[in-house]
Amino acid sequence: MPRLASLALLFSLAVAGAARAGLPPEGSCPTVAGAMPESGGEDVQPLLLKEGLAITLEQVAALRTLVPPEVWDLRSAFFHEGMRMEVGPCHRRFPLSPPYTTATEAHAGSVKLDADGNLEGYVAGLPFPPDAIDPASPDAGARWAWNVALRDRGIGPHGKFRLTDFPSRVGSAETYLGSFFLLQLAGRADLAASDYREKDAPKDFFAAGGRFDEPFNARHLAWRQLRSLDSFEDFTESDDIFVYVPTMRKARRAAATWVDGLYLPRYTTAGDSGGGAVPFGGGEYGPTESIAPNAGLSIAQTENMRRGLTGLILRPNAFTWSYEGERDVLAPLNANRSGWPETPDRNFGESGLSVASDRWDLRHAVVIEGVARETSDTVRRLRIYVDWQTQQPLYWITRRKNRLVQSVGILVHRYAGDTPGYPGWPDGSGARVFDPVASSFVETEEGGTGWRRESYGVRSVPTDDVDVRAMSSTDGLVRGR
Repeated sequence: MPRLASLALLFSLAVAGAARAGLPPEGSCPTVAGAMPESGGEDVQPLLLKEGLAITLEQVAALRTLVPPEVWDLRSAFFHEGMRMEVGPCHRRFPLSPPYTTATEAHAGSVKLDADGNLEGYVAGLPFPPDAIDPASPDAGARWAWNVALRDRGIGPHGKFRLTDFPSRVGSAETYLGSFFLLQLAGRADLAASDYREKDAPKDFFAAGGRFDEPFNARHLAWRQLRSLDSFEDFTESDDIFVYVPTMRKARRAAATWVDGLYLPRYTTAGDSGGGAVPFGGGEYGPTESIAPNAGLSIAQTENMRRGLTGLILRPNAFTWSYEGERDVLAPLNANRSGWPETPDRNFGESGLSVASDRWDLRHAVVIEGVARETSDTVRRLRIYVDWQTQQPLYWITRRKNRLVQSVGILVHRYAGDTPGYPGWPDGSGARVFDPVASSFVETEEGGTGWRRESYGVRSVPTDDVDVRAMSSTDGLVRGR
């Protein structure tokens, strides 16, 4: 059996065998041993993981069983020469938000799943406490998926981002700057006094959107996405998505209104054609000549782009889930290094996709895999590594119908409780939320290309610049909001 296939099989068996192992004691760090160096020769010496240990590229081989096989297969992109990975705490118990914990205790008992994986009776908090999920139950995977979708995110992340797109092996990287937000409108634990929801948006679960500021050809491209609470009980429920198209100088309904995650307009086709042919030619985005040359381009801009905001939201009932077991993994759940805009010149390795030079905690993860119910969707299988204690997604892996890997992503978070100067809640209490500060994805079907998002300045607590009314309507699009 080929060596990489052997590794994948061993990892799969380990995941399956780890079911029911329970959450390891806090501070228990393992010894990893026996990884074969790339050049062959002697096995490396056993390595005892401990908090503060620095891992270089020469030692990465010892960690191959602590990352998903798909990540290990793409190690040349995710790890780099000169990297310095700091091992964080082993199985740390992060303090969680008291309002979210209170809401879970009050309402989790009334939450149910129907035969199709739809959610019923949800009010606020975590729908399914991990201790109450039986791994042997047929719906265990679906319960974990809903936990990911409804994890504590404060009011939702909002702030600026830098998106670095690597379109091809030979092309140069393209950089886009802008801002985004994900505003949770219902099921908000901090809004217990108002039935856990924003009074200005009684029918929607969340509002999301943003705008691009640079480069010039994407400037002013903006969008809004609203998802109804009805989507909890019907996965086919479409979102209300509108895009402000600069070439048309008005907002229009998006070409695609059903998406499983967060919508992002096709920013790579942004720009004005200047009255001539559509500058990107024919094929996918329309004819090369047209009486209204901007029409094809404008429609293309409103198509959904599966890059940049992947992993921030999930439509669980759009998949049939299976529980694949539990596994200890290293992951950047609580990063201690900054990126854009705090540290704009950070080194992400030769590939531009490595977040290895950061703090990676040892976490106990649940592995779930979903098969898409929507057969026309390009993503047919989704595998998520979920942090058992916090329900944060650590790794995000997609496959097509033929099971070939489509994309492999590492999601980077930062715990607000450890961030100096992080703003608190209006009542003066501290924030205990995980901000999605970065993500790095390799798109394997496109010749090893990928993208990286940096949003190290986002916050997930109420601030003066959060205007709920503007965020939860399309009016703000034409006003540049």
